[in-house]
Amino acid sequence: EIGIDHFAKPMDGMARAQRAGTLKRNFQGYTDDPAPVLIGLGASSISRFPQGFAQNVSGTADHAKAVRAGSFATHRGHRFTGEDTLRARIIEALMCDFTVSRAELLADFDASPARIEALFQAAMAEFGSMLTLTAAGLSIPDRARPLTRMIARAFDAYDTAQARHSSAV
Repeated sequence: EIGIDHFAKPMDGMARAQRAGTLKRNFQGYTDDPAPVLIGLGASSISRFPQGFAQNVSGTADHAKAVRAGSFATHRGHRFTGEDTLRARIIEALMCDFTVSRAELLADFDASPARIEALFQAAMAEFGSMLTLTAAGLSIPDRARPLTRMIARAFDAYDTAQARHSSAV
């Protein structure tokens, strides 16, 4: 079993990535691809860059018109903030490994120990005994793994509490 909803044979690339702690998650699900860029092709596709997201126009005719003109079909985008990348790392770590390391967050991000603790405590307030909080970090025990998606969403600053409730129910 890979993450929350994938399966792989023991020697598959994703199974090896999971064992090595290098499993990633993107728009399509779990992957062993370490590339920091995902280029979306076609109408309404979404691309991810280290700096943010870009989405192409939704209409096929508008997309084709832009491509024929030699232009990008990008319609909108979002530039990541430091907080966005911190939260994204927490979400990906929980979704892929069911644990997030406090030391890794402190080493990789310009975030204070107090900021990381505040994020962890907010999740603890919402999920309590479904999480394990230690000096090393935050983890989801086996018994709570069916709730992983909901727990990870608690770290999404752009997700409202109502949206979390309605989609989980």
